[in-house]
Amino acid sequence: MTRAILGVVLLAAAAAAQGQIEARAAWVRGTVQGQTTAGAYIQLISGQRASLVGAESPAAGSAEIHELKMEGNVMRMRAVPRLELPPGKTVELKPGGHHMMLVDLKRALKKGDLVPIRLKVELSDKTIKTIQVLAEVRELAATGRQ
Repeated sequence: MTRAILGVVLLAAAAAAQGQIEARAAWVRGTVQGQTTAGAYIQLISGQRASLVGAESPAAGSAEIHELKMEGNVMRMRAVPRLELPPGKTVELKPGGHHMMLVDLKRALKKGDLVPIRLKVELSDKTIKTIQVLAEVRELAATGRQ
């Protein structure tokens, strides 16, 4: 293979890798019988400008992206329509910050269960990419540190 062709192949591979979106360390807080919501947490890294614009899971009626924010002396939680994913930076959905809420749970979530979640990410060209994640259920009192 000539150097020119090899260079083109390497550039194409680098561009493809740069456009990837990686989801790591996904977990869901366990629940008790009758509880209808659970927090879901994940680390996202994008190789390009992108936004998390939604999620869904067969374990819940809906999934919402939320933020916790201090307003005066009160911590408020609200749903947000999108979460920016700056290129090359880790965006962490975690307890006490941005996170995902699984709403209208279909059953209690026990430690060790796996919860499938489909993340919807809008890329810079406005296309939507779906990322499949399996999140491990941790104990009800889990904080994110293992």
